[in-house]
Amino acid sequence: MTKIIPVVVIKDVCDTVKTLKALKDGGVNCAEICFRTDCAEEAIKIGVKEFPDMEIGAGTVINVAQCETALKAGAKFIVSPGFSSAVAKVCKENGVTYFPGCVTPTEIMQALEEGITTVKFFPASVYGGLKALKALSAPFPQIRFIPTGGVDLSNLKEFAEFDKVYGIGGSFMMKGDITANCKEINKILKGE
Repeated sequence: MTKIIPVVVIKDVCDTVKTLKALKDGGVNCAEICFRTDCAEEAIKIGVKEFPDMEIGAGTVINVAQCETALKAGAKFIVSPGFSSAVAKVCKENGVTYFPGCVTPTEIMQALEEGITTVKFFPASVYGGLKALKALSAPFPQIRFIPTGGVDLSNLKEFAEFDKVYGIGGSFMMKGDITANCKEINKILKGE
């Protein structure tokens, strides 16, 4: 089944447990905690400690310093909005999965040179959505995508049905009732 990778922005570290519990209660066992706030490192530490069975990673990682901080906090995967060979190297050295943002053939080729075969496709709606993924899959059949940005409940199913989609990222499930949103996502993915 397609993975759901919620893009989680924690603005107050006190919200970490409540937010991650809401995801888990909704049947989503993963969270990409973004390095857009001052408390991201602490939120990752709390998440990893309180929810050891969840896949807690770090998102919006744009340099080596953030990557190293996230890994020390216990992040199980790293996501970037673009491609960084330096971040890829740190992840490889630490045995941690890196999902770089890649939307052009050149970026995908750079990822492949680093041994990366799953990339974030961001922002998906701006760069052509599902049509672009299908077009890029022709010359890069070994690549799997995580479309993020522009995917929501209205088009989730069509993205999830494309066999080159590894997972779907986004913050659309974080608005309103997180648990109810996640349950709805799981219904859609199961075809209910």
